[in-house]
Amino acid sequence: MTIFTFHIAKTTVGTTLRALRCPPARQHVPGLNHAECMMRMMLGAPILSPTRMQFPHLTMFAAWESQVAIDEFLAGTPLGCALATGWHIRMAFVRRWGYVSEFDGLADSTGELDPASPVVAVTLARMKLPQIPRFIRWGWPVESLVRDHPSTTLALAAVRLPHTVSTFSVWTSQQEMVDMVRGHSSVPKPERHAVAMAERQRKDFHFEFTTLRFMPISEYGSWEGRTNIVPF
Repeated sequence: MTIFTFHIAKTTVGTTLRALRCPPARQHVPGLNHAECMMRMMLGAPILSPTRMQFPHLTMFAAWESQVAIDEFLAGTPLGCALATGWHIRMAFVRRWGYVSEFDGLADSTGELDPASPVVAVTLARMKLPQIPRFIRWGWPVESLVRDHPSTTLALAAVRLPHTVSTFSVWTSQQEMVDMVRGHSSVPKPERHAVAMAERQRKDFHFEFTTLRFMPISEYGSWEGRTNIVPF
């Protein structure tokens, strides 16, 4: 079974630059299928704020052949050791919408989760550069919706210039996440996500885009002093 991971750690500028320029590749890392390295982006922060791009904070979303491969990478490579100082989650794939070529082999679905079970959502997109102003206009309100939602235990975004963007969120239940997507949450302006998705349908912001849903398996380390981020 393919195991997915999402990592976040505060690293050095040099480590972040090297990972963004040359992310781990399956040819050099045994058991790795694919990895996306990005720097953290603060959800909901003003677009031109210096806090928006969290440059020393490195994230990595990856697919692996086994848990052993993950352990060996974290313990036996310079990048893995840097990421091991932060936090990561291991996940089983459940459902896919959309398409990104690097994850083209994923099925549409592997089954159904209990609506009351915790769930992890990851989006990955390749932006059409001329569409970035529209994407910011419609996407920025959604950032604060997800960040401040009472049912997210962790929510963040990541970017690798010039055109890769991603979001990552942990939810206390799949039902709460689905309600947010459909605009049914009991929060102010619950329609923000649904409105943005309708605008994307009208004229796409991306040349590739996928939303992936996962069942959390285990988590390791801490992030900003927090542990037990996943509500198992």
